This record gives sequence, C-alpha cells and structure tokens, in this order.
Amino acid sequence: MERPAWAPPGIDISVPSVSRMYDFYLGGSHNFEVDREAARKAMEFLPGLPKIMQANRAFMRRAVRYAAGEGVTQFLDIGSGIPTFGNVHEVAQQASDEARVVYVDHDPVAVAHSRSVLDGDERTAVVAADLRKPREILGSPEVTELLDLDRPVALLLVAVLHFLEDQDDPYAAVFELTAALAPGSLLIVTHASYEGIPVPQEQASGTVGVYRDTRNPLVMRSREEIAAFFAGWELVEPGLVSMPRWRSEGPLDQEDPFAFSGFAGVGRKA
Repeated sequence: MERPAWAPPGIDISVPSVSRMYDFYLGGSHNFEVDREAARKAMEFLPGLPKIMQANRAFMRRAVRYAAGEGVTQFLDIGSGIPTFGNVHEVAQQASDEARVVYVDHDPVAVAHSRSVLDGDERTAVVAADLRKPREILGSPEVTELLDLDRPVALLLVAVLHFLEDQDDPYAAVFELTAALAPGSLLIVTHASYEGIPVPQEQASGTVGVYRDTRNPLVMRSREEIAAFFAGWELVEPGLVSMPRWRSEGPLDQEDPFAFSGFAGVGRKA
C-alpha cells in the first residue's frame, strides 16, 4: 500500500479513520483507499451520508457566526477533523478580528494537516488530544496560551460525541469541559440518531455495523440522550432540532431528506 507524501510517518493506513472517511464524504483528498472503501460500504445503507455531512458543516458555520454575533470570540473545536473549506477559523475570523481558535483531534492525519494549513496563523492552534481526556485538552499549552477561560468560549462538539461509547462516559467528559468554561460560554453540538433518518432503522443500522469495524464505533442516541449533554445549560432557540432547522438561511423544502438526520443544538451557560 503506497503511503502518500502528506501521511505522517507511523500511522496505520490499513485501518479506516472516521476523520478521513468524513473528509471523503465532503469531497476532500486526505483519505486512503481503506477509508474510501469503508465510506462507500456505509453509503450502501445510507446513500445520503454526504448530505448529512454537508448539513453538519452548514450548521457548524451558522453556529459559529451566531457565537461571533453574541460577542464570543474564542472557539475550542474538539474532534475537528481534517480542515476543509469553511472551517471554524475561517468563519470566525471573517466575523471577528478578535477570533481565536484551538482545534483538537486525536487523528494524526487531521492534526498534521491542520498544522500545515494553519502554519503562520497566530490566532489558531492545534492540539493532539482525545475528548475522553478533558484535563489534557484544558491543560495543553495551546489552550492556556491562546484562550482565556475566564471569558466566554464556544465549545464545539460537532459530529464527535457519537463516536464515544457509553463505557467512555461521554457525559462526564462534557461536564468536565463545560465546568471549566465561563458564564456566557456556548456549547455547540451535533449528534447522530436514528430519529429523522429517511430509511428504516434496520437499514441504517448497516452503517453502524461498518463503523464498528473502524476503531470508532458509531453510537446512535435518542433526542433525550442528546439533550442530556446540555444539562444545566439554557438551550438557545429553536432548541435541539434537526440540523437544517437550526436558524436555517434557506427554504427547508429544498433540503435533501437525509439532511434532517440526527440533532443539532446550541446551549448557553448562565
């Protein structure tokens, strides 16, 4: 198997990675044949996966613009993946000259590529760390140097919590992160769910089976289980809804039915 020049040494390119599969769905070029194969297999069950990812990115951009509009200029994006067009720092810096962004991912390709894209941008940084270890993220030099946790931060957990199994205790990880944030901070979340997917659950579970073969199984949660991540936070209108329904900028009837899969929400810390 040929290793492309951009692939960091030492990574296992025989196992699919969720961030590289995501890159493939979005039309990116930082993925291997093993990722494309897994992604195509997942799309046999859910042909609308690229549409779901596009809706996810579109929501993320609206949420970042909303945060900037609320005066929040600090962004901590965990599970940020491989930078593609319209990433958090581009949207945030367009909205505010003060914007500072820290990206966090545990995929070496995502980290290496993010660092090369952001080289020379002093208002952004990249941390190689895992959402399961909040203390390592919060204590990293990049976070402590670039972000002031005594001021509001927008914490993005976009399309990442559904890769944490219940045994990883994702609620504890989120609680530890949000407890460190100042009042006025925002929590921006998207999460996969069987609710809203325009195919029978039996069919959709085929995709879940494909992800089980990667190192990050896909965990579908109910609306109530996803809402629990916002415990103690005030949900911003319109609440926890499907991605296109969160402050949509276009007519909903023109959205692909797959775009309405799963949930998105923004919470504010009182």
